[in-house]
Amino acid sequence: MTWVKICGITNLEDALTAVEAGADAVGFVFYEKSPRNITPEVAREIVNKLPADVEKVGVFVDLESGPIRETVLNAGLTAVQLHGPRSAESVCRALESSADCVGVSKIILMVHGNALKDDLLFGVTISNLFAILLDSRSEGATGGTGTAFDWNATSGAVQAMSSIFPVIVAGGLTPLNVSEAIRILKPWGVDVTSGVEAKPGKKDPDKVRAFTKAVRNMNRKMS
Repeated sequence: MTWVKICGITNLEDALTAVEAGADAVGFVFYEKSPRNITPEVAREIVNKLPADVEKVGVFVDLESGPIRETVLNAGLTAVQLHGPRSAESVCRALESSADCVGVSKIILMVHGNALKDDLLFGVTISNLFAILLDSRSEGATGGTGTAFDWNATSGAVQAMSSIFPVIVAGGLTPLNVSEAIRILKPWGVDVTSGVEAKPGKKDPDKVRAFTKAVRNMNRKMS
């Protein structure tokens, strides 16, 4: 079954909707420039009311390992998602001396999907990498852009990468197109933010349910 993450959670209602719809993970964005930014304190209140088996992922952009670890511990997160070279480099360096440098063992590294158009694979030095997240870039924004990278042009590279790491696909996914993304890319997981929102920072319950339903229906078709 495809792993499903509903990202950009800012309130308990949306988190519970995601869980009830069958999501495997929820994501919290700790980035002040994002309209979905949340504080560790508010995230902790939400996390405390979620089932233990739901992954609680913190999204960080160009932040050093120390502040990431502090937020992880304060919010009660179970995984971290790294955007930007500064975060990746900092965590890679810190892991050389401490496997627990960010407070959790599950690390998701974001890569821009269109960087794979030429079947370009790269060296990843994070030994305990949980997954690679393929997302899109739009006008300098990282994540939550509502735009998709070129699935057909990158399908070969995604399949090659999938033999090394679990691959999570994000960027422009909606209840209407997630089935096609799964058919073309066959990812281990999918991640949605803006595609299930009523407005930035607030989910549309019907879209959240439709998204997870579309994923499960496609899983049954491909099994």
